[in-house]
Amino acid sequence: MNIVIAGEWWNANVIDVENQGLASGGAPNISNAFTINGRPGDLYPCSSSKTFKIKVVQGKTYLLRIVNAALNNQLFFKIANHKMTVVAVDASYTNPYVTDIVVIAPGQTTDVLLTADQPPASYYMAAHPYASAAGVLVDNTTTTGIIVYDGATSSKPIMPVLPAFNDTPTAHKFYSNLTGLVTSPFWIPVPLKVDEPMFITVGLGLAACGANATCAGPLGQRLAASMNNASFQFPTKLSMLQAFFNNVDGIYTTDFPNQPPLVFDYTNANNSFNQSLVMTTKSTKVKKVKFNSTVEMVMQNTALIGVENHPIHLHGFNFHVLAQGFGNFDTVNDRKKFNLVNPQQRNTIAVPVGGWTVVRFQANNPGVWLMHCHLDVHLPWGLATSFVVENGGTPSSTLPPPPPDLPHC
Repeated sequence: MNIVIAGEWWNANVIDVENQGLASGGAPNISNAFTINGRPGDLYPCSSSKTFKIKVVQGKTYLLRIVNAALNNQLFFKIANHKMTVVAVDASYTNPYVTDIVVIAPGQTTDVLLTADQPPASYYMAAHPYASAAGVLVDNTTTTGIIVYDGATSSKPIMPVLPAFNDTPTAHKFYSNLTGLVTSPFWIPVPLKVDEPMFITVGLGLAACGANATCAGPLGQRLAASMNNASFQFPTKLSMLQAFFNNVDGIYTTDFPNQPPLVFDYTNANNSFNQSLVMTTKSTKVKKVKFNSTVEMVMQNTALIGVENHPIHLHGFNFHVLAQGFGNFDTVNDRKKFNLVNPQQRNTIAVPVGGWTVVRFQANNPGVWLMHCHLDVHLPWGLATSFVVENGGTPSSTLPPPPPDLPHC
């Protein structure tokens, strides 16, 4: 097995990059390069001797675990002249899916089988961004590694043709064609009875700038993000998990709404001018659910401020991805598209640009579990919430106490 980790590199301290963006109220600076296993590759200046290489023998099959460790970019990944067979995503087995392109969001993993079935030579593996947001500055460079066949001459590697940066149809085809392997010993059937139905809007917005910041937004506003118009703010006095275990009030509230406060045309960009929809405020609202209850979430992308594909990650659980689509979710017709037989299981799902995703999971892990966008810039903007899962009735379904050496603030 070879692990291929795609990441981002800044010629700066990344904490400074984030803080500068937060202070301005706008987006942080884009990265200076992408990397494969920590190396930018020979398309960047002064990097030809630092390109990551995998040596293969013709006729053999290799398992590649592809991990997106980038902070703010989804990536297209391709190997010249080779097909890949996807066999797992986010450590859950899939039905084998043959493809020449892998699309992977920050925090996602994709396991593929690569058969060295081409003439002995050198072949680039390459990655560049899938940039779904129109008009947003993006690092439009390409990182490379090299597949080198045993016995290959030192000829220049063959380069794959990557999709356009904004090729949403290709991205959606990959994301939506994966299915779960029901014959796996680890397969968990889809729970059919839903206890907690939720409809959650996911997207950007604006917030008041604050007295001590110089904001880039119009009228002294700063960029923000929210779920159901609640822009999540992390507590600073005590962790939510400690507050849950010790039953401490005032750290979070359990009033995260099951529905957005206002129903509107979610994918209509003209709503960006509606202040009642765009403006949001900071809060620490969570959703409280009973142990073993089944939660279904329709995650609806909005076009407020801008529209893009949001990879949403849930801590503590895998979920079944029942359906994905574009436009506003249709409660009647889109439910007919649900795959309740063999949907893919993930812990991070890319909600389509200007579209929706439906996921379902069983809350069988007590504690406090963050759900947030895995584009790192969107987390401090507030694109998050948390699930508080109550204890069950047995010792094994009860949150254990914190370790005795737990650091204190």
